[in-house]
Amino acid sequence: MAKKMNGAQALMKTLVDSGVDVCFTNPGTSEMHFVAALDNEPKMRAVLALFEGVATGAADGYARMADKPAATLLHLGCGLGNGLANLHNARKGKVPMINIVGDHATYHVQYDAQLQSDIETVARNVSPEFVRTSQTTEALCQDAADALTAAQTYPNKISTLILPADVSWGEGATPAAVPALPAAPVAEDAVIEKIAKAILSTKSGGKKTALLLGGRALREPSLMEAAKIAAKHGVKLFAETFPTRIERGAGLPPVERIAYLAELVGVQLADIKNLITVDAKAPVSFFAYPGKKSYLVPDGCNLFELATPEQDTIKSLQKLVAALAANDTLPQLQPADRPVRPKGKLTAEKVCKAVGHFLPDNAIIVDESITSGLMLNTMTAGAPRHDMLTLTGGAIGQGLPSAVGAAVACPDRPVLALIGDGSSMYTNQALWTMANENLNVTSIIFNNASYSVLNIELERVGAESVGEKAKSQLNIGGAALNFAQLAQGMGVHGTRITTAEELNKALEYALAHNGPNLIEVMIPESLNGTKRKVLPWILKSLPGLPLPLTRALKKKLAP
Repeated sequence: MAKKMNGAQALMKTLVDSGVDVCFTNPGTSEMHFVAALDNEPKMRAVLALFEGVATGAADGYARMADKPAATLLHLGCGLGNGLANLHNARKGKVPMINIVGDHATYHVQYDAQLQSDIETVARNVSPEFVRTSQTTEALCQDAADALTAAQTYPNKISTLILPADVSWGEGATPAAVPALPAAPVAEDAVIEKIAKAILSTKSGGKKTALLLGGRALREPSLMEAAKIAAKHGVKLFAETFPTRIERGAGLPPVERIAYLAELVGVQLADIKNLITVDAKAPVSFFAYPGKKSYLVPDGCNLFELATPEQDTIKSLQKLVAALAANDTLPQLQPADRPVRPKGKLTAEKVCKAVGHFLPDNAIIVDESITSGLMLNTMTAGAPRHDMLTLTGGAIGQGLPSAVGAAVACPDRPVLALIGDGSSMYTNQALWTMANENLNVTSIIFNNASYSVLNIELERVGAESVGEKAKSQLNIGGAALNFAQLAQGMGVHGTRITTAEELNKALEYALAHNGPNLIEVMIPESLNGTKRKVLPWILKSLPGLPLPLTRALKKKLAP
């Protein structure tokens, strides 16, 4: 006779049988039966995080690289709330994930104990498509199967399953199977015909068409199909500003990312007559600014949607390739080209240069370098093939946790996390998890002692009479931070760097030794002083300048 399972044990079995074999945890009392069930399931890897934002960010990074969901284990509504920022980033990135959130026993809720809260309301901010509280042990595993189905159906999403303590410890649960997912639909013939006609019309009329790629369209199979169209018909390839995951480097098609600054997007799209989105949204400004447009598609530009987030990007692009007779066209590929070793005084640009010079084959870059990474795309464009993960939702504190998840998903691949100093302080507990799991992550922290991007935004929004009190809120250099010492205090090898030669040596050491390393680079702000003062005026003047000049300025500011 089969051994009876309690709810937690059956839930664990349901998860691993469906392919979910990693759980990033920050448990409390309500989750103890789930924690105990880990010992009975050898297929489940449990990774402890010291802060919920690390657990949720790690699950995000894991799913981006593993192409399947991880689970998180969070403690009640407060624990879920602590993880919301990185759940927001995951939702914006259309990342699959299942949150297991413990709750008080069903009969205990009526007493409104100290940690009692409305978990469902908290969860709907980041998993609006699936939030469910399991009411009985018998229903738990079917609830979990439904959650997994929702998370993995295109577009991928976050499911939140709330697990009351008595449902977890109750006996008589039975694991449930997750049904096979239906195939994603493909762009309809009428859509293909309309878009093909638009592309051909611009080819003969001297105007330009662009494909704006996002989501799954930035993986190699879709990129290759898009590049055939580009080579055959002169179509420009753009990527969304903050890709969930982009495959790039030598041997893959080069794609220009849409700029962060709205004024520069206007430069990029100025001569585009037809803009075709593929698993991407039409570009909009990151924030609203007085007197400036929020919707960045130029007036007179026709907008088409080849593939929605629900659709299959590869097959949709293949249909368009066939309609345009481009099947046999050779795509243009990025040639191998590394920058030389940097020398002398350290700057953010030289750090990016060093990354491009030393980047190993098949590496994973997690980019949360903010203003310090303005030159990163250029410096790594011709480096060996690699993946890049970016800040999809704009909520900083994503980079270090995402690097944890990427390293767990791909233990045979080196991970480089490039993080701003302010961002890294949001989730620096991730360093402890890197040490505890001996993850092969090299973290590069740009220490410019400033929230540099906010100083830029202060100039752009037109705030008046900015005094010392206001400026002090954007300056983190008063109480000096030492990230090398913070890393050492959490078990990570850390070193502080002040010259390019020291950086070269530190990167060579880190990449030659498995396990976590942190390199703190002491740099000036990329856009400081006069540059920052002049930037708003340059941006304001762009619409009145000749297009070749504006593109030269754009290449200088943010290539």
